[in-house]
Amino acid sequence: MANSVLNFAKMLSSLKHTPRTGWVNYGVKNPEMIAGHMYRMAMLAFLADEKKCNKDRCIKLALVHDMAECLVGDLTPDDRVPKEEKQRRERAAMEQIAESLSGYADSAGAEFRELFEEYETGESAEARFVKDLDKFDMIMQAYEYEQSDKGPLQLQTFFDGTRGRFKTEQVGEWVRELDKVRGGEEPQAASSCEPRSD
Repeated sequence: MANSVLNFAKMLSSLKHTPRTGWVNYGVKNPEMIAGHMYRMAMLAFLADEKKCNKDRCIKLALVHDMAECLVGDLTPDDRVPKEEKQRRERAAMEQIAESLSGYADSAGAEFRELFEEYETGESAEARFVKDLDKFDMIMQAYEYEQSDKGPLQLQTFFDGTRGRFKTEQVGEWVRELDKVRGGEEPQAASSCEPRSD
């Protein structure tokens, strides 16, 4: 039984050591790990407007939404994996994770699957909020990399990819605030933002 926990912990460990692919592709120095992204999302979920969604559910969704990446990796559009195939791989990974806890923590495995499916379908208020957190954390991270590494306004593509896609009022306000802060900066030469070719 304890072996199940050790195997589960070992699977999760890759999230602590696997950098987010988008940042690697853009040549960002010291890119964040998948677990760091999930952790900040979970902490931001504590700020959820409880009149509109269940805060505790949001925290759980944030912690589970990228869990499958411990087995399939962080797939991005640059990987040219069709959306349906990406979803198939991630669902299979979640099944494997749940099975690893079979006979020891069946309810946890079932909850992981349920949370993952809720996030993927995006129909609940909580899933919509956490999907917005996912995008917000990405552009917040892009802004931080512009500050520390790339130079002002040099990761614009990440902002363009989320423009008009936020669905919740609360996260929308955060995005507008970030836009204001970022908008006061002067861009550097565009060449500093070219993706790596290797």
